[in-house]
Amino acid sequence: MPKVYAEKPFRLSRQLFADLFAIAWVVAWIWLGRLVFELIMKLAGPGRKIEDAGNGLADNLADAQSKADGIPLVGDKLGVPFGKAAEAARSLAEAGQSQQDVVHDLALILGWAIGGIPVLLMLVLWLPLRIRWVRAASAASRLRRRRGGVELLALRALTSAPLRRLATLPDDTAERWRSGDQGIMDSLAALELRRLGLRTRGLR
Repeated sequence: MPKVYAEKPFRLSRQLFADLFAIAWVVAWIWLGRLVFELIMKLAGPGRKIEDAGNGLADNLADAQSKADGIPLVGDKLGVPFGKAAEAARSLAEAGQSQQDVVHDLALILGWAIGGIPVLLMLVLWLPLRIRWVRAASAASRLRRRRGGVELLALRALTSAPLRRLATLPDDTAERWRSGDQGIMDSLAALELRRLGLRTRGLR
């Protein structure tokens, strides 16, 4: 199984805090983006009223035109003004719909920008580091239980440990490592495990 969290309390607490902060950050910005979307969508209210009013007026005028057309002799001429007025009302309803579409597009863009960019930034900065640690810690955890793993962990420590950590080792560390001294192998392996926040017990 992959090693998701460190075994040392200090490193573990830092990881838990970082993960909880990342989750809270994502949830907060998604909520804020949704809030901005809903607030901007309220601006579409007048457009809906215009559309409803235009459609209602157009229906009434179309009904009036239909009735006027039924009047003998003068019906055709009498219904024309109602038909033109109905067309104008339809245009008014379309303008209301267009206003709603513009507001919706704006709300969508701003909502995604406000909520999405900080979330994406967090994922770009935090997630790769988290995945890199999980992969390294999982591999080190497997190595410490495997035959010959101590030597590989020791080699890893020699090539990647901070110089200030290596400076704490005995002066003859390199010579003892070349000769295969088990004590220095264990010390170097423990150094690498501690760097990752893992316990040093169970070394083979």
